[in-house]
Amino acid sequence: MDESKNDPGKKMRVLLTGGKTSPMTRLPKKESTAGSSFRDETPHASRAPEPASPSKGIHFNFWPPFWTIASVLSLTINLVVIIILLVLWMNVRSLSINTGSVISMGNGLLGGLYTNFEKMDRAHITTTIPVETTIPVKFDLQLNQQTNVVLSQDVTINNALVTVKTGGLNIVNASTTIVLPQGTTLPVFLNLTVPVDTTVPVKLTVNVDIPLAETQLHEPFFGLQEVVKPFYCMITPSALKLDGQPVCK
Repeated sequence: MDESKNDPGKKMRVLLTGGKTSPMTRLPKKESTAGSSFRDETPHASRAPEPASPSKGIHFNFWPPFWTIASVLSLTINLVVIIILLVLWMNVRSLSINTGSVISMGNGLLGGLYTNFEKMDRAHITTTIPVETTIPVKFDLQLNQQTNVVLSQDVTINNALVTVKTGGLNIVNASTTIVLPQGTTLPVFLNLTVPVDTTVPVKLTVNVDIPLAETQLHEPFFGLQEVVKPFYCMITPSALKLDGQPVCK
């Protein structure tokens, strides 16, 4: 039997010198702090390697590909815009665009729209409406006046008191019978109420004059003027209304 294996002193020296199987290498390492008197004297070569992080080497950074794609798209769009501008610039003479004629055309179009909307707002609806109908009439007619009536037939008055004075005969308040012949005119005084219940035919023409500015059409016509007004004033700042007032206030 080898006595060195049972020598306690030798085993301690092996542990202190950092053998491969030394349990000192498995102890957790404590970071040195300022003012601390303890230092890890274990050689660097005898320390156990730190386990590799499971996520190390597989982390994906999103931003570099994003900025690369954005840069490519931006350059492509700018290139297309530059090509379009170059084509327009090369063909602007062939289009023969006259700025004055464009402004004149816009002035005529916008001015015509604004003026016609203003005319529509100032317009009147004038027409003649024929009326042919029957109106019922029902009321009480009060009569209180003197008039003359004509007898339509002979009228007999019995027990009438008659006074007759002649040269040889005088009769005073004699009772007699009097016959009034047909066609005799008699003055009478009327004081009575006559009920009237009938219909009256009506046939006439009515003249109609309706200003649109006083109807519900005023609001849409005025709104259309306000829609055209900014563009009209942009081209013709000195535009005038039909009554001579400035459009662009």
